[in-house]
Amino acid sequence: MFKHILIPTDGSELSQKAIRIGVELAKFHGARVTGVHAIPDYHLMIAYEGAFDPVTEERIEKEARMRAENYLDFIKQAAAAADVPCDTVCETSDHPYDAILKTANAKGCDLILLHSHGRKGLAAILLGSETRKVLTYSKIPVMVVR
Repeated sequence: MFKHILIPTDGSELSQKAIRIGVELAKFHGARVTGVHAIPDYHLMIAYEGAFDPVTEERIEKEARMRAENYLDFIKQAAAAADVPCDTVCETSDHPYDAILKTANAKGCDLILLHSHGRKGLAAILLGSETRKVLTYSKIPVMVVR
């Protein structure tokens, strides 16, 4: 049924749970997976705060890329252990949902499998939900792991 599953990660335990489920599902369907992580655009954030320093920006960006590689390595290892073909993408975007949707479309994915932090009430309203935004704007099926 599914041939290519996109699995976003933020490095959390909930994300790792979704990765394990996504890899299992891919194995069952004989599908491949693509992992994606979105790094915020620190250049804009630093410039807005008035503390622009190219050295600081470079250090922050390097640290964010190293964290992203660790997050994406978890997907690579889970896929390798299950003998599931896998590639990964690291995008720079202040809107993770947008990076997820663009990657899914660019890679020709037919399912997005992601986790939900399950925020409720005021926290959900104030913090928003990348999962909700993916559900709202995606033109391909989305599976949410709770």
